Amino acid sequence: MSTRTVLNQADITRALTRIAHEILEGNKGADDLVVMGIPTRGVFLGDRVAAALADISGQSVPVGAIDATLYRDDLRRQPTRAPRPTSVPEGGIDGKTVVLVDDVLYSGRTIRAALDALSAIGRPRAVRLAVLVDRGHRELPIRADYVGKNLPTSTSERIFVHVDDVDGSDEVVIDSGEAGE
Repeated sequence: MSTRTVLNQADITRALTRIAHEILEGNKGADDLVVMGIPTRGVFLGDRVAAALADISGQSVPVGAIDATLYRDDLRRQPTRAPRPTSVPEGGIDGKTVVLVDDVLYSGRTIRAALDALSAIGRPRAVRLAVLVDRGHRELPIRADYVGKNLPTSTSERIFVHVDDVDGSDEVVIDSGEAGE
C-alpha cells in the first residue's frame, strides 16, 4: 500500500484553530454554541475545537458527543462499530447553535444519520458542520460549513485521520490502495 501524510500535528492544530475562528465569526461569539463530536475521532476533534473556542473567546463552550450508528441507513449492507454513548452537555441543545464535528466528510451518510440522532434529543436553533477533511464524493446534498482541508481523492483512496488520544499521533494519511515499491 502506498501512503502519504497530508497533514501533520501542526497542520491539524492550525486547521482546528482556524475553524474555531470561523465559527466565532459566523456565530458572532460563543453565546449559545454547543459542540457535538461524532465518534470516534470527531469527539476528540470536537473537544479540541471547543478548547480553541474557549481560548479565543474567553467563554467555555459546552461539548458533547452524538453517536449516529443506529440512525445509519446502511447498517444491513456494511458492518459497523458498536454504538458509543451520546453525551449531551448540561443545558441541552434546544435553541442553541450546534456545531457537529467529524473527522472526514465523504458520502454524507454519517452526517445525515447524526442529524437524525440530534433531532431525537432536542431542537437546536441551527446546526453547523465542521470537518477536518472534506474529500468529496457526496451521495447526499450535505456540505460542511467549516473545513480544515479539502482533499480531492479518488474513490479507491482511503483517508485515515489519526488523533493522539486514540492512535498515539496526530496526522492525516492518504492510502492510495496501490502496492508500494
